[in-house]
Amino acid sequence: MLKIAYAPNYCHPLPAGHRFPMEKYELLPGQLLYEGIVSQENFFQPEQIAEKWILKAHSKSYWDKLKSLSLSKSEIRATGFPLSKALVDRETTIVQGSVQAAEFALEFGIGMNIAGGTHHAFTDRGEGFCLLNDIAVTAHYLLDQKLASRVLVLDLDVHQGNGTAEIFQQEPRVFTFSMHGEKNYPHRKEQSGLDLPLVDGIQDEVYLEVLKKNLVDVLEQFQPDFIIYQSGVDILASDKLGRLGLSMQGVKERDYFVLNLAKSQNIPTMCCMGGGYSEDIRIIIDAHTQLYRAAQELFF
Repeated sequence: MLKIAYAPNYCHPLPAGHRFPMEKYELLPGQLLYEGIVSQENFFQPEQIAEKWILKAHSKSYWDKLKSLSLSKSEIRATGFPLSKALVDRETTIVQGSVQAAEFALEFGIGMNIAGGTHHAFTDRGEGFCLLNDIAVTAHYLLDQKLASRVLVLDLDVHQGNGTAEIFQQEPRVFTFSMHGEKNYPHRKEQSGLDLPLVDGIQDEVYLEVLKKNLVDVLEQFQPDFIIYQSGVDILASDKLGRLGLSMQGVKERDYFVLNLAKSQNIPTMCCMGGGYSEDIRIIIDAHTQLYRAAQELFF
């Protein structure tokens, strides 16, 4: 059964006019139910992650400041969010959702988190709408619990997974693969296991060619036994922050290729959503929804 992490506090309220589309976390489950892709039994509600797992990916000094709401003004500004206890609770719930989705992936081949993909959170700081790195915590959890021995982080969001790259620079059991806009945020990139910077306006055919060649090579050389897939949809041409030129069909082909390849090689995969900033919220929801369509079709 496809198991999907979703909690009401994923939809943490933000001030009016805030550009981060929090409403997608409420609308996406509704769309999945409306289309009949899933039923209520497919969803599970995570609690908050235990502190010991947060400290596997983040420094104690940073976590202490975060949970006590004592980040500096500049540190808060870098995250892009107004800091509050509700926001920290939301972040810890998202992280737990990714960890549990990974456990379900081990059982069913795939697991999903409606939120997550917070790849800009570093060991000691948050950036770009990311306070805690659910990808990094999940990878550490899998390794420490001996549920996996080699984890591939496949990050196809338009923005480089700089925080994840920094956290795992000295960890040979985790391979970070980031395919992102060359001229997009973050302007200062970190060193991933493999970085594939893309020119502005790249379209479906070239994008998919680059992805297919490199992902097949990485799977052959690294031989992961678990994949964490950051499936951001800000690669769409309609995305106001993305600068790339993919169509909805291109995003669909990307996701089907990734999931089909993972299934064909029997590699459990946890999917987290990442970014999406098209002006029309319906485009964001449709782009994310097709990943769940692919998961149901290919795995169940």
